[in-house]
Amino acid sequence: MPIEIESPEQFGYERIKYNLAESSVTDLKFSSLGINLENLILAYGDHRGKPELRAALAEEAGNLEPDDVLLTAGAAAALFIIQSSLLKRNDRLLVMRPNYATNIETPRAIGAQIDFLDLHFEDGFKLDVSKLEQHIKTDTKLVSLTNPHNPTGTVMSESDLRAVLEIIEASNAYLLFDETYRDMNFGKLAPLAASLSKRAISVSSMSKSYGLPGIRMGWLITQDKNLQEKFLAAKEQIFIGNSVLDEEVAYQVFIKRHEILEPTCAQIRSNFEILKAWMLEQTNLTWIEPSGGVVCFPRIANNIDLFKFYETLEASGTFVGPGHWFEQAAQVKFSDQHFRLGYSWATTQELEIGLKNITKALEIARNH
Repeated sequence: MPIEIESPEQFGYERIKYNLAESSVTDLKFSSLGINLENLILAYGDHRGKPELRAALAEEAGNLEPDDVLLTAGAAAALFIIQSSLLKRNDRLLVMRPNYATNIETPRAIGAQIDFLDLHFEDGFKLDVSKLEQHIKTDTKLVSLTNPHNPTGTVMSESDLRAVLEIIEASNAYLLFDETYRDMNFGKLAPLAASLSKRAISVSSMSKSYGLPGIRMGWLITQDKNLQEKFLAAKEQIFIGNSVLDEEVAYQVFIKRHEILEPTCAQIRSNFEILKAWMLEQTNLTWIEPSGGVVCFPRIANNIDLFKFYETLEASGTFVGPGHWFEQAAQVKFSDQHFRLGYSWATTQELEIGLKNITKALEIARNH
């Protein structure tokens, strides 16, 4: 089954009134960007990606070179390139769970042996570095982590990241570090993982923090030159090079990113305060308060009829991301005790109404 068949865009935006499933900020209109593409030559571009954009990404990290960066068609393509280049059948992977489906389904399709590093609600969805070390075996080839975490919004500390990298460097593994939500961290930004170790591969994109999922622009970063050549070869076999239109739009936005991110982050914090106040009133939900990103992963109380809850919520036109999207398996449709709630894609009014609809659906399902 297509892993995102239940996503809002596939379900149909026209069927959703209050979309609280998205894990990004509001999508931008092209007219708001102030970009003129009339003189852009529609030729093949540099196979590694637009040099100026790669240079800007490398410069932001401080100690990287432009050739440490490979531009891809979104972060999803970067994840696919990394996993399909480094893993073959029966190779061992350690992956954080819950997680975005691509981080699990691609290795599964390859036939890799997957070990899961499960995060638990009772532990605040916090990564336990000692457990990670225990889970790494002598034949583990790749460790896959996400920070800030999707779908919980929890954030790994810089000290934990450095501890993880020490473990990785002492093993034969590489670290795939999905940092797609990094620019939406509520606190101080940690260094890019790839800037700290040659065994780390950082992945990010313009989709989530910048509201540009439609241009399909992402990247992977590693200081390992041999890996970069392998990843470039994989990219060339899949799509040769990126769309020069997408790269130019991404570049023009990225060089003025501070003008865009400052009001965006202010809006995220404003929406978060609405969400936090609403959660304080809930008797049928509990949560781990997020520290970054634009999502959280509430847990529904045990006395709730889950089928009735999701059925009622869908009837109200309100959309959330059920737990089975993130390998939190449900045996039947509408039986997920956790759901991802995104709070910065919808308008403030839509967010407030959607939250009220969740409350109503929980009350109906409790009394059912």
